[in-house]
This record gives sequence, C-alpha cells and structure tokens, in this order.
Amino acid sequence: MKFKPLQEIIVVSIEQAVSAPFASCRLADAGARVIKIEREGTGDFARQYDEVVKGQSTYFTWLNRGKESVRVDIKSDEGSSLFLKLIAEADVFIQNLAPGALKKLNLHSEKLREIHPQLITCDISGYGEEGEYSEMKAYDNLVQAETGLIDVTGAGDVRAKVGISIADISTGMHAYSAILEALIHRKQSEEGVAIKISMFDAMADWMMVPWLHQKYGGEAPARTGVHHAAIAPYGPFKTASGREVMIGIQNEREWVRFCDILLEGAISPEDERFSKNSLRVKNREELNSIIQRKFKELSYNEVLDELKKQKIAYANLNTMAQFEEHPQLRLTTIASPAGDIQMADRPAIFSGFESDFGPIPALGEHDEKIKKEFEE
Repeated sequence: MKFKPLQEIIVVSIEQAVSAPFASCRLADAGARVIKIEREGTGDFARQYDEVVKGQSTYFTWLNRGKESVRVDIKSDEGSSLFLKLIAEADVFIQNLAPGALKKLNLHSEKLREIHPQLITCDISGYGEEGEYSEMKAYDNLVQAETGLIDVTGAGDVRAKVGISIADISTGMHAYSAILEALIHRKQSEEGVAIKISMFDAMADWMMVPWLHQKYGGEAPARTGVHHAAIAPYGPFKTASGREVMIGIQNEREWVRFCDILLEGAISPEDERFSKNSLRVKNREELNSIIQRKFKELSYNEVLDELKKQKIAYANLNTMAQFEEHPQLRLTTIASPAGDIQMADRPAIFSGFESDFGPIPALGEHDEKIKKEFEE
C-alpha cells in the first residue's frame, strides 16, 4: 500500500533553487498534488546548476520529484488569470521570490487569502520582509556567514562553510513542518494560515547552542575541525593502516572502559586533566595526542573489535565513494526525462506502507494538461 496522507491536497508553488522546492517535494512525497509554476524559457534556475545526473542538475533532480511543471508568465494577463484559477483550487501556496515581487503584481499572499480565506500561504525569504536586510540577496553561503555558522565551522584559524546547502535545507524543513501544522489547524478551524519563514530565522534556530555559549559564557566554542566542540574525545583517529575511525565518548562509564581497555592504562580515568568532560575539552589537544599514539599501534580491525566489545560509539570516517556503497543506504528508483535514476529513499519508514516517489518533470511537461484543466 502506498503512503499518501495528503492525496486530497493541491499545492501551487512559484519556487526556485532549494528552500521552497524542498518543502513542496516533501508534500509531494506525502501524496499532495504539487503544481510547480516555472518561468518561460529556462524555468527554475536550479535546472542549470550542473549536468551531473544524466545531463540533469543534481539539486533539481533531488528536489522536484512527483511535481507537475507548467510554464506561466504571471506578469501577463493570460498568465495571471491562469495563476488565479490555480489558486482557486489550491489548498497551499508556496513562493520564494524576492520580497515584494508578487505584491507589485497584486498577486501576493495577503491578497490571495482575502479572496480565499481557507488558503494556506507560505512565503519564504532570506531575511524577512521588513528591516534593512529584507532586500539583500540571500544565497546559502551568505546566510551561513550572517548567522555565524561559518565562524564556528572549520579548524583553528581556518573557517569553513558547511559542505551542503544547510541554510536552504533547514528553511525547507521548517516550511514543510509549518505547512503540516497549518493543515491540521485548518481541519480543526476551517481557517487558512499565513506562514512567513526566512532563511535567517531558520538558521538562527539551529545556531542556538553556539549563541548561548556566546551570550552566557562570553565566547563561542572554538573551531575544532572534525572534533566535537563541546565533547571530548569525540573525533577521528588514525589506525596503523591510516584508516580513520571516529569515536565519541558521551558518558563517564564509557570513558572508564575506553581508558582501561583501548588505552591500556595510558590514561587513568581519574587523571585530573581528564576526569570529566569539561576538563577533557579544556585539555583536548593533549588528550587527542595520547589517543592518537595508541591508535597508531593498532590495526583498523583491532580498534573496531575493541570498540564493539566495549560498546563505545564509533563511526568510519567515510569518503563519498565509501558512502555511495554503504550497506545501510536505502535507495529507490525515480523516473526522469533522461531515464531512471537512484536516490535515497525517504528517511521516515511508515509500517505497512511503501514509498511512492513520482517522476521528475521536464520543463513545461504539463503545460497543455494544466491549461486545459484549469482554463475550461
């Protein structure tokens, strides 16, 4: 049986790039009909990011499965008319154009909800719709910079961005969950909801641990590369073969077992430099040096055997090539204009149900179908 709890829901989205497409993609995965409005010509500019997936963009193929693509020039009378007809049948409207872009056309969410009070609208922006930042361009790395994420990421004096579009993705996650809440509210009250989400606010929520350190401790956690900023030992160490194993000691029971068995007395659990986590973090460099010397004496398999035996958390520090072949990676096949492609299956597993991802649409693939359906 297919899992389609939103199969009666119609979503209209004027979307581009990552954040809004992420939200509407998850709605489509849950069975909603998602009508993706694309601009004439090139459509969603994420289609042109690269040509890696059989000539198609990686981002676009990931985030646009199960949608219908229709090209509409909403600035024209004909396009505006079609858009309003789509909205009249919609349950949810999502958009992530520049703030004010739809207001100039009198097609903004406030206006749409005046006409259709049961409509749920979700406006996604970079920094919100008010204030001096509202008109600034808000690409992922720029928001990572503004929220301090880049400042706490990296090693020592070297800053780094996060290796995925985390500001966009977090915004899409917040938008998806907010829309689900709004759908529940509407079922209870028969009233629609206006949702506004900014990339800055989405990342600010996820930045609260370093912010709290700064606010109440006077300084942000130091950049510690692949080691955890607030827990030690928690990071990768090289074995005799050079293969790296990441370990994470989360409590004092694990610390005692780790010292007694894996370190074979090289460190006493009661050593005043390392007797509790805050001290281990303070003396991280010395601690990591001792652990690294011991791990270099052991083979990769010897380290793994002991970590398993002592029930100490660990992970392989995998490359993307190793992740590609990971035995736990659940894949599904999705149709696309260039042929079938594989992607990760949905993270949530619903007992007794199967995932059902729709195909990735070609640009304007549903022009004729949608115009015929909604213009009659």
